[in-house]
Amino acid sequence: MNFKKLAYETEWIEYPNIEGHCKKLGIEPTTFFKDGRSPLYTLPAIHDLSTGAKMADSQSIVEYLEKTYPEAPTLFPHNTLSLQTAFEQAYIQNSDAIRPFFIPSVWKRLNPPSQEYFRRTREARIGKKLEDWVPQGEDRERQWALVKNHFDKVEAWYSKNGETGPFLMGETVTWADLVVAGSTLWLKIIWGENHPYWKEIEAWHGGRWKKLIDALEIYSAVV
Repeated sequence: MNFKKLAYETEWIEYPNIEGHCKKLGIEPTTFFKDGRSPLYTLPAIHDLSTGAKMADSQSIVEYLEKTYPEAPTLFPHNTLSLQTAFEQAYIQNSDAIRPFFIPSVWKRLNPPSQEYFRRTREARIGKKLEDWVPQGEDRERQWALVKNHFDKVEAWYSKNGETGPFLMGETVTWADLVVAGSTLWLKIIWGENHPYWKEIEAWHGGRWKKLIDALEIYSAVV
């Protein structure tokens, strides 16, 4: 929204209220649980008062905004929607290794109603206490090596631009950059900027990920 310079207002919703809020507004679920029957409602979601459109899921939202407001700056320059969609899917598929390191830390950042909901639902899914999911000892080293491998792959993709700029397309900001920077900034927020996990990631690849976040900071304000 900030990148496309569109006016908006943010409404914050606690975890236990997401499903009810989406149903009230008529926002469809984004996917289903593993049983294939139970709908899963997620955020972010938007309600465009200008058109009446209501939807969730970041990819669906950005595609809608691109089509509805083509005069605004584009995140898919040179007709790269399909290529960037493939990039996002590859990025997400390669990021699973980091979940045990950040999921247990999320609940500490939540308000009490969301803390209870988050712990209860996540522990039911993984079958153990959140704290017990964090790798320790040699397991930690093996798992963290997989995290590093994920960032190594993304670094290889970015380096193909010939270091002409901090973004995947050099000096041009695209949706792919928002996906990578958004998820990486989220790790920094969840852990805190002085946490050892973040300090390692921040130093990897010549500080590429910090530079990427810094380059997009002008779009980070929440209205």
